[in-house]
Amino acid sequence: MKKTTQIAPRKKQSIIGYYKKYGWKVAVKDVLHDIVGSILYAAGIYTFAATANFAPGGITGVAMIINHYFPFLRIGLLSLLINVPVAIICYRLLGRVFFFKSVKSMLISAFFMDVIFPLLPQYDAAASPINPLLAALFAGALSGIGLAIIYMPGSSTGGTDFVIMSIRKLKPHLSIGTISLIVDGVVILLGWPVFGNLNAVLYGVLMTIVSTTIIDKIMYGTGTRRMLLVVSDKAQEIANAIMEETERGATLADVRGAYTGKPHQMMMCVCSKIEVFPSRRIINRIDPNAIVMLTTVDEAYGEGFWEPDID
Repeated sequence: MKKTTQIAPRKKQSIIGYYKKYGWKVAVKDVLHDIVGSILYAAGIYTFAATANFAPGGITGVAMIINHYFPFLRIGLLSLLINVPVAIICYRLLGRVFFFKSVKSMLISAFFMDVIFPLLPQYDAAASPINPLLAALFAGALSGIGLAIIYMPGSSTGGTDFVIMSIRKLKPHLSIGTISLIVDGVVILLGWPVFGNLNAVLYGVLMTIVSTTIIDKIMYGTGTRRMLLVVSDKAQEIANAIMEETERGATLADVRGAYTGKPHQMMMCVCSKIEVFPSRRIINRIDPNAIVMLTTVDEAYGEGFWEPDID
């Protein structure tokens, strides 16, 4: 029987230590993800959802509802102000790196929402009223793609994202999309009395479904978990990097090539969809020649995952 080694996640590091370790190129790439994602997200919210008078879920939906009554208060600024207490509550559970990455993403997103997009030519809803159904579809698609791009480097736009990620920490078997639908549902229902019709709720639900579906698809499908099997002579280094960046543990096993007879190591790591992208990026950076197998795990339980209810 082959020898296996269990590796426990290391202590959480600071955001400064994170970028010192991975270099300025990673920092620049993270900012580019934030910029592109924020542009698409702001386009979905500012151009379509706000114009068609319905509120999506999340903190942005709450900000849009407040903006409906007080138009002089910008949606991006309101989102930042509401995010502060939520971020403080979730800080210790999610860790410093994720927290400060998210603050960076929130500031960039608010900048595009409140500063850049108001300067651009606006859609003339009075001259040609926008179809709310099309608005919901386009708002959901654009915001979903934008959020997925922001999520890829391990960041978020704050608000209910903090709540969603906190729930996922406690219940890692749950899909991000599923949690989003549950959390956002409460905010969407507020659109009924605010905008004065049931259609506001239906369009908000439709936008959220489209957005979360696209997020799940971009972040590698709708399966509960993903399993990475990596055969590499640098498996230990890859496992250490994955643990430091995603805080996900791994298992190493000694293996031998059937044709060459040479010994190698194989790393096995079961992770969530949002952790697959940064893990693959780490593998490609450390060993571009590694053999990587990605498969779906129907169920994962035990330490670090959900506890099975077996009586």
